[in-house]
Amino acid sequence: MLIPSIDLKNGHVVQLVQGEKLAVEDRDIDAWVVRFAKFPRVQLIDLDAAMGLGTNWDVVRRICGQLPCQVGGGIRSIERAQEVLAAGAKKAIVSSALFKDGKPDLEFAKTLAEAVGVERIIAAVDSRGGHVAIRGWKEILPITTVDAVKALDPFCSEFLYTHVDAEGLMKGTDMAAIDAVRRATTRHLTAAGGITTKEEVAQLDALGIDAVVGMAIYTGAFKLD
Repeated sequence: MLIPSIDLKNGHVVQLVQGEKLAVEDRDIDAWVVRFAKFPRVQLIDLDAAMGLGTNWDVVRRICGQLPCQVGGGIRSIERAQEVLAAGAKKAIVSSALFKDGKPDLEFAKTLAEAVGVERIIAAVDSRGGHVAIRGWKEILPITTVDAVKALDPFCSEFLYTHVDAEGLMKGTDMAAIDAVRRATTRHLTAAGGITTKEEVAQLDALGIDAVVGMAIYTGAFKLD
């Protein structure tokens, strides 16, 4: 399944290269909401909240009322996860908060799962050079993505794996790395990072993996029709 993404920064829809360089910015959020209305799931990320630079909460709540969203960005507590889900998000994407002292924080993961339900949690495991990257992909942990996924498997309904090395470059993703993560978990897997073509989406779909596409859609390289 193809999952289009909406990344928010300063109240606008954006796409960043490697999480840093601004490549696309559009103030017309409603146009993208209308365009993505036919999809069964949309990924909505508050980049400002993820980076600790503020929040786009009003926009997030509005979009959650219009589209079936999985929402991430700045979800660092049980209370915040509950707030996001209460706003209409179908699932909460939790990333950096699942790690502490360089390894998975299993105590927090367990408490979160008990509080909001395993079925409503997506554990985001972002990879840079094969290792987990957190805090806006600035901090690289010693643990590998595969080992992190194995540890967090009991505490979520699915994983979001982002191959940061390919993010925003429009050169394709790393199928072997994605498949290694798939084989490490019993949970459903969604992949992101560099996915550019319909062929890649079809290849992932054949493996039972959903595909998040951002940059390729916003630049027009990936035609939704």
